[in-house]
Amino acid sequence: MTVYTIHQPHPRKNEDTTHPDRFVFVRDGFYFWAFLFGPLWMFWHGLWLVLMFYVAAAAVVQAGLWALGMPAAVTSFVWVLIALLVGFEAASLRRWTYKRRRWDNLGLVVAPDRESAERRFFDSWTAGSWTADNPSVSQAAPSPPTSMPAPLSAPAVIGLFPEPQPRR
Repeated sequence: MTVYTIHQPHPRKNEDTTHPDRFVFVRDGFYFWAFLFGPLWMFWHGLWLVLMFYVAAAAVVQAGLWALGMPAAVTSFVWVLIALLVGFEAASLRRWTYKRRRWDNLGLVVAPDRESAERRFFDSWTAGSWTADNPSVSQAAPSPPTSMPAPLSAPAVIGLFPEPQPRR
């Protein structure tokens, strides 16, 4: 099962509420296309500030590798590691961008695919049982247990040590 976070933009000028078509579901996990084409992927998703930081960091790393006189194999290995980092952190970069834009994080949904996640979220949201604190549970609080279970009889010490005894 995959975890998706739901992000809601602010309503437009002539809207009272945000249209559900504008909600964004961000899958948590490795993004292959961000690994393979990092800067293009950032450009495609509108992560402008992330792209600027990436270009600046890439220039610093390349200058540092050049100044240290590293061979091409080491330089290639460093760039593969950077690409792996971008692939693993792509979802976090998208969430950070939405947070910076002050979009509302509505919570998370666990589902096998995006379509199921959308269906699960919008079913709960339209029924009125979706809350940011506890998205999968309705507003009603669970009833407390009527009685406490009896404690199990267990030895005073658990493990390989014997019970403490007074000195003789």
